[in-house]
Amino acid sequence: MQNGRRFKTAFILGAGLGARLRPLTEHCPKPLLEIGRRPVITYAMDHLLNAGIDRFIVNTHHCPKKYEEKFPDGKWRGAQIIFRHESILLETAGGLKNVENLLGEDQTILCYNGDIIANLPLEKLMEFHKQKQPEATLVLRSGGPVLNVSMDEQDEICDIRNVFKKPGAKKCLFTGIYAIETSLLGFIEAGKIESIISIFIQRIREKPGSIAGIVIDEGDWQDIGSLEIYESLAKTAGKTE
Repeated sequence: MQNGRRFKTAFILGAGLGARLRPLTEHCPKPLLEIGRRPVITYAMDHLLNAGIDRFIVNTHHCPKKYEEKFPDGKWRGAQIIFRHESILLETAGGLKNVENLLGEDQTILCYNGDIIANLPLEKLMEFHKQKQPEATLVLRSGGPVLNVSMDEQDEICDIRNVFKKPGAKKCLFTGIYAIETSLLGFIEAGKIESIISIFIQRIREKPGSIAGIVIDEGDWQDIGSLEIYESLAKTAGKTE
């Protein structure tokens, strides 16, 4: 384990269409909508910076020039941002595969949905992943609107979306934050439009125990999945300015 090179890079998913937040996203990527006079994606960046990340890779698709306008020097608070455009929306797994050649010698990276605002302790994820060494570790919550990830007593993911009909010891919500070994990208076909959930399910089927989970209920977590949620967060942020 080359700890000195671990968890330096984060892949932030910024390519989605933001269909649920239209009309706000018709001419703006969802992660660039503003809360507290700053783009949503910068909250993810700050969260990751505080955990020791010093480089961001962001995939783009919808209105890609907007990212260049928001980050003209390709940096956020001194950390490098590399943008990788997808002419065809590749989904989460395809997007990861599409940045493989940008990862260099990184063995492990953090992945983070670009429309999440959270302050949960990422250090717990990082330490757990280092110790257990699975192919991927998913950050989970005990409660939430969709509890469709099953974890057994060994902290291994045994089912997602009830594909295997295994309830496990606990059902949890997947936060959209996870650590992966870059070796996992070897199971993703280049150029294929595919969700990372499909890859997790594939690996659970082929190698049980290869996908782990850690429940982190501390701190706040919010998925900006609707206009109502966005407007509520924006209003709250406006009151605290």
